[in-house]
Amino acid sequence: MVVKQKILRNVCLTAHPKGCREYVENEIDFVEKSMKGSDERYPKLDTKPMNVLILGCSTGYGLSSRIVTGIGMKAKTLGVCFERTPSSKPATPGWYNTKVFEEEAEKRGIYAKTINGDAFSDEVKKEVCETIKRDLGKVDLVIYSLASPVRTDPKTGITYKSVLKPIGNSFTELSVNSKTGILEKATFTAATEEQAKATVKVMGGEDWKLWMETLLENDVVSDGFKSVAYSYIGPKITYPIYREGTIGKAKEDLESSVEEINALISKKGGEAYISVNKALVTRASAVIPVVPLYTAILYKVMEDKGIHENCIEQMYRLYSSKLPSKSTDEKGRIRLDDWEMREDVQKEVEDIWKTLKEGEELVQGDLEMFRTDYSHLHGFGYKNIDYSKDVDLERP
Repeated sequence: MVVKQKILRNVCLTAHPKGCREYVENEIDFVEKSMKGSDERYPKLDTKPMNVLILGCSTGYGLSSRIVTGIGMKAKTLGVCFERTPSSKPATPGWYNTKVFEEEAEKRGIYAKTINGDAFSDEVKKEVCETIKRDLGKVDLVIYSLASPVRTDPKTGITYKSVLKPIGNSFTELSVNSKTGILEKATFTAATEEQAKATVKVMGGEDWKLWMETLLENDVVSDGFKSVAYSYIGPKITYPIYREGTIGKAKEDLESSVEEINALISKKGGEAYISVNKALVTRASAVIPVVPLYTAILYKVMEDKGIHENCIEQMYRLYSSKLPSKSTDEKGRIRLDDWEMREDVQKEVEDIWKTLKEGEELVQGDLEMFRTDYSHLHGFGYKNIDYSKDVDLERP
């Protein structure tokens, strides 16, 4: 089957098997090259025996976390994701990514197993615990990187849907049409109280805590184990739609749950952390108005300064430097967005933003890099792949 890139309302509907392989192999290449110690920003990873559980392992930060720990640290990894398998249509990118990772891990003699199912459910939690007991015994690191727009509460059976909206008042700000590059205004209506609460139920800290309780009850975590969940803060420009909006409230709930989780896991000497990561192109962020504009400008500024990072560089720095040193801010958060939020970086972004005018073309940011990164997430845009050729949808 010939697989073409299909985009509807800025959302890519297809994934290319060979391109997804290229994406994963490129991240693996970065890790293996970094392990040679040639770049002081990315020192060698610790390779002592380790078992890792990654909740949300198939794309973005979760996938990169699995590649860093599995390929770089030689850890045995058990991943959980919820991906569509191939049929008459291509699978989701995460299905291909996971299949490639497992193949590459097997080539290197590294254990890697994936459970494809709803990580919010009791059934998957039970299956994970049984798999750990059978294959691994206990896990030393639990990475929480779930990103879903919907969650069914396993206790009540009620399904909640998240929304991306401001809280209190409507919000209007410049955005960019990622297809044409033209600057345009985007307006968001305020969320209802019910929508805000539902978003917290989906993306807040409740499920992370449930996972910790389940793993402890089943005695499948080692003494002194660590757990890391991912969050984002961003600049004041995006606060109304992000940090001060419904998604931001959910992230605040996730971050505030750390204290309760640490009290819960202290009986095992466990430690829980929030890693605040930088703005990146993800399958979700690409369709959030305002965010693509900020990201395109940020990419240009950070590229010019030689400090731009993608998912794999971020996760490598987290597990090689930040987490081992327990480097945190005054609220106990690991700030992996430290280069993004540098004063000189944010000043340049703000100065560029002030010059932007509705109806004009964006020329001050790197929109092409944004587009390329988004295409790569779905396996498209690689110059060494002939997209006119038939591909096997089952074999990336």
